[in-house]
Parts: sequence; structure tokens; C-alpha cells
Amino acid sequence: MTFWRSRPSLNIFALSAALPAMLVLGASCKKAESKGKFDPPPPTVTVAKPIVREVVDWDEFTGRLASPESVEIRARVSGYLTEVHFKEGAEVEEGDLLISIDPRPYESIVARMEAQVSSARSRAELAEIESKNAVSLRDSQAISAEEYERRIKSATEVEGTLHAAEADLKAAQLDLEFTEIHSPIAGRVSNARVTKGNLVSGGSMDSSILTTVVSLNPIFCYIEVDERSVLKYRSMHREGTRVSAQFGKVEAEMALSNELGFPHKGSIDFVDNELDATTGTIRARAVFPNEDKLMAPGFFARVRVPGSGKYEANLVLDSAISDDQGRSFVWVIDAEGKAEYRPVETGPLFEGYRVLRSGLGNEDRIAINGIMALKNGMKVNPEEGEMEKPAVAIMKSEP
Repeated sequence: MTFWRSRPSLNIFALSAALPAMLVLGASCKKAESKGKFDPPPPTVTVAKPIVREVVDWDEFTGRLASPESVEIRARVSGYLTEVHFKEGAEVEEGDLLISIDPRPYESIVARMEAQVSSARSRAELAEIESKNAVSLRDSQAISAEEYERRIKSATEVEGTLHAAEADLKAAQLDLEFTEIHSPIAGRVSNARVTKGNLVSGGSMDSSILTTVVSLNPIFCYIEVDERSVLKYRSMHREGTRVSAQFGKVEAEMALSNELGFPHKGSIDFVDNELDATTGTIRARAVFPNEDKLMAPGFFARVRVPGSGKYEANLVLDSAISDDQGRSFVWVIDAEGKAEYRPVETGPLFEGYRVLRSGLGNEDRIAINGIMALKNGMKVNPEEGEMEKPAVAIMKSEP
């Protein structure tokens, strides 16, 4: 029997001969791929120096707006309300007529008091003439001593009656004057609590409230300052770095709940005389101009005051600062174009920039774009740029 050798065995020998060459070629390709994978070109990053500026730290508090003057308009005399002269919710000036009460009962009282004064004055004039005659008659011994004393005392009594009548007339005239109620201050009036035709009572603590008037310009904002901040401000005053509100006006800035930044400029003009032991705070008051009278008592507001003296600080963009497990750092690019991990201590925002309290020099260049792929010691291709704050940050500044 004849056995034939199959052709695949020849292919095995051929592959065995070609295997070393294939291994060499594969190693060359892998080396080329490895070189292309681990040796990329250096990344391009934008670098800029920090902005050096004199800054002030701000402390922020919350508060409520309040009117400097608030008056409850009450009736001083009782009577029927005849007219409401003001437009509800409108602005009024000091002295404007607000409400009228029926004056006729008080006019009749005034007329009666005037008649009593006139009668008392006539009796007083007659008594004065008799007393003068009594003096001359006594000198000539034409009347007795008893008659002389009677005439003198009668004149004194009648004069007292005249004074009492005049006082009653003034009281009646005041009551008549009180039937017209005028605004004691300039401000904005509320609604009429009692309408025309109703009987109002006056002259007591329980007298009817007819409306209220509050002044609007300027306007107050009351805040509660914590004990730690109070102690800090007083230490600063002792050191001469910032005046205390107890001894002078302190700059203050305010924003309403719908406003960015702190557009309203004013000052702290009052600090209470004791700390509230239940809350650990002390009451302070800021005053702000309100010329357009759009701010009203009761509005919520944010108020900030200087929390430090002026000092020189480095300012950078918030986007250039990274976080490493709660620790802030920036990438500093040295003269050789290498990235350096630099821990920094951050402060508040100031005009859209973040204050760096420590860790960065004035001449250090930091990466402000392309920082996500950086590693410590990595070679980069730096391009010079500028610290340009975003448009939103221009309007907002907060601690």
C-alpha cells in the first residue's frame, strides 16, 4: 500500500521558517504604536498673572426694611366722619388734610365759650374800676376797710373767672381744630380704615385708627449682628484698622431679594446698647437713600459691611481654581513650561474675581484654560492671556 504525505505539512514548515520575521515585524509595529501613545505633544494652555489690587473683605447679614417715621392717624375728638380727602396708597406731604369730622357740635361749643369769655371780661373790667376807686376812697377815708377789702378780692376773683373762661375757649377751639385731621409727616398713606358716615371715637388710647402714614426717604434696614463679628469690629477699632459704628458711620451696601450685587449705598448709623442674650446678636441699623421711593418697609434685604481693613491681594478667576479633596489649588506654569501643583488659600469674591490670601506670588503665571488634563511636572505649551471675568461676575460680588 502506498502512503502519500499531505501538502499541509509543507505549509507548517513554511510558517515555522517565517515566524521569526513576523515576530520581529510585530515588535517593531508595537514599539511604534507605544511611542505614539505615550509621547503626545505638550498641551496648549492659556496662562496669565494674577491681578494685584487693594481689597476689603465684606461681611454679609440679612435684615428687613423699616420706615424712619411711622404714624397711626387717630381721631382726637368723637364725631361722625364727613369726608376722606386722600387717595389710598398715595404720597402725602406734611400738613395735608386727610380726614374731616363733623365740626358743627364743636362750633357751637366755641360760640358758647366765646360768650362766656366776653361776659367774664366785662365783669373783670367793672371789678378793676371798682378796685381803683376803692384805693382813692380809702386814701380819703371815704369807705371802710371792710368795703375796700371786698372790692379788691372781688376784682381778683373775677379776673380768675376770666382766665378760666379763656382756657375753656382755647380747649373748645382745639377740639374744633381736631375735626380736621392733617398728616403730621410726609410719606405714603395707607387705606382708610373708617369710611364716610361712620361714628369715630377720640380722645383716648382706644380711639379709632383712621389710617397710617409712613415715611420712605431715607429708609432704614435693621440687621442682627452676631457676637463674634461685633468683637471683631471692636478689636479692629482698637487697632485703628476700621472705625466702630458706635463712634462713627460705617459704610454699608444693600441689595433686595431680586437684585444682583449690592447697588444701594448707605451707612450704619446706629448700634444698640446691649447684646440680646437669647439670640447672641446685637441690633444695628443701616440707612439708605430711597429717592424713587420704590423700597417699602418690610422688604427682605441683604446688607454687607466692611469686615477688614484695606489690604493688597492677588485676584484670579474662579475657573482657574481647582479642588483636591476640599483643598484649593492652581496650576503654576514655570519658566520652562512645566505645570506645578500649587495649594492656595482662597478668600471672598471681589468684583468678579476670587481673592487668594496665600500660596501665589504677584509674578506667578497660572493656567486659566485647559487645566483639566494637567499633571504635576507636565510639560505644556503656554500661551499668554488675560484675567477676564465673565459677564455675570461683573454684576455680582459676594463674600
